[in-house]
Amino acid sequence: MAKPKLEPVLAAVPLFEGLSKKQLRQIAGLAEIANYMKGHSVVREGEIGDSFFVALTGQAKVQVNGRTVHRVLPGDHFGEISLLDGGERTATVTTETPMTMLMISRADFLTSLEKDPAMAIALMESLARMIRRVDRSLAR
Repeated sequence: MAKPKLEPVLAAVPLFEGLSKKQLRQIAGLAEIANYMKGHSVVREGEIGDSFFVALTGQAKVQVNGRTVHRVLPGDHFGEISLLDGGERTATVTTETPMTMLMISRADFLTSLEKDPAMAIALMESLARMIRRVDRSLAR
């Protein structure tokens, strides 16, 4: 199967919204396509995270402390916190149908940032915008 065009998928992720087309191509070049069967735990709460995912097809449930808090549908993403800090996963994501996902490893991502400091700055600016949105919503 041919690799789908990943730049538009990545451009829709808030973390990557400030990247140029060239930088989006770089990130897309890091991506692998991963297929999962129904019932697979893609990530587990509390485990050390080392990758970021965007759902291309299928559906998964997101659980925190065993309670379902969200559904992952095509276009949704998860793992951006672990991509940035390599810390513990904050939720468990389990497939409810077969799924195809775009996956980016933290190691590849960090290597790419080291080669392109302008991309690191653009990502920091995106993070700042995301924090501002959260701050505004908490202030209401």
